[in-house]
Amino acid sequence: MDHSSLRAALADVVAIPVTPFGADGGVDRDTYRALLRRLLDGGVRAVTPNGNTGEFYTLTPDERRLVTELAVAEAGERAAVLVGVGHDVPTATAAARHARDAGAAMVMVHQPVHPYVSRDGWIDYHREIADAVPELGVVPYIRNPLLDGAAVARLGELCPNVIGVKYAVPDAARFAAVARDAGLGRFVWIAGLAELYAPSYWAMGATGFTSGLVNVSPAVSLTMLRSLRGGDYPAALEVWERIRRFEDLRAADQSANNVTVVKEALAALGLCRRDVRPPSRPLPEPRRAEIAEMVKEWDA
Repeated sequence: MDHSSLRAALADVVAIPVTPFGADGGVDRDTYRALLRRLLDGGVRAVTPNGNTGEFYTLTPDERRLVTELAVAEAGERAAVLVGVGHDVPTATAAARHARDAGAAMVMVHQPVHPYVSRDGWIDYHREIADAVPELGVVPYIRNPLLDGAAVARLGELCPNVIGVKYAVPDAARFAAVARDAGLGRFVWIAGLAELYAPSYWAMGATGFTSGLVNVSPAVSLTMLRSLRGGDYPAALEVWERIRRFEDLRAADQSANNVTVVKEALAALGLCRRDVRPPSRPLPEPRRAEIAEMVKEWDA
């Protein structure tokens, strides 16, 4: 199959939308679609419902299906939809088939949540999911620093529809080695640790990056993308400096407040409630004020 349009969509800002919750604790459908429209109107052309910024692991199966359907309906022809799938193999393959039937073009496979992950087992896991939906583009989400390029290359040999890799190990040199050993041109390489890592990973071969910050300010994220595409690293690092404190707050304590900070910023802008589900927790009042002060200066 010709995956050129899907590959182009991945070589961009890949937005990870938040999942807003209503006063009843359930998914707020109208707000979710409004937040998606804001991303699309801001120029985003790839979205990942059921990503980690969308609190994937706190959503029920019905909620994950709902979020998928809402994202596909709102995106229409305006953006590629890359649905997050995971958990055990039957659950992941069922979710991938649902994404296909709902009209999504791609799935992102979350890092397997298991205490014992072998190299060949990692390949088998992704192969079963990819084989279940040969019509879709498939993107593994790699957070395991021990996974090497040979494993990714082997998966690509077995599954032609594995077209991209979301690499989220905080080690640019390791990323460069894995990408080259796997095939720099065989896959679209996405910097999976967002804007703070995008410049260094771009220099090593990434052509897209994921973003949770883009929920707050599409303009900021897309400015960084344009700067990197143009080879203007000083301009990209100006963006880096503007967002550094925000992203540091998200990354602190092993990313304990990764989603919380984004939702707090959206709440400060009046766009959604700040509610998150355990094991995340809303920010204390002093931190809320800092976030509000920070984002009001951004071109949202």
